[in-house]
Amino acid sequence: MADKITTHWKRDMVFESDNPRWDSIMMDASKDFGGTDSGMAPKAMMLSSLAGCSGLDVVSVLNKMRVKFDDFKMEVEGELTDEHPKYYHRVTVDYHFYGKKLNEKKINNAVDLSVDKYCGVMEMFRQFAEVKTNIHLHEK
Repeated sequence: MADKITTHWKRDMVFESDNPRWDSIMMDASKDFGGTDSGMAPKAMMLSSLAGCSGLDVVSVLNKMRVKFDDFKMEVEGELTDEHPKYYHRVTVDYHFYGKKLNEKKINNAVDLSVDKYCGVMEMFRQFAEVKTNIHLHEK
């Protein structure tokens, strides 16, 4: 099954892209490149897609394992190449879990399953970037 989206130029450097399951999203260049900063940068959107894909996996696996946590966030940092076309050649994903009596073994297992088996966006990134992951447990 193929995904299909339509991206429509709105004005200046602003584009609107639909989504098969949600309202559209706006993309724009920074003011340095003639944009208006009124939408998400396309490359940053790639990092958000990586976090979203892996995060969905992790939460799903942890729910099946009945692992409790109060909060969960991911910080994704991408380093661009110096030459054009600039692309992410190094990416770091930091997984942060917050709560009481966090089950380190199960959390590590859930993240590993996402990183190594389930997250298709992670696999796509590995085709062109060195991807590192870190897990941080924040006990309350």
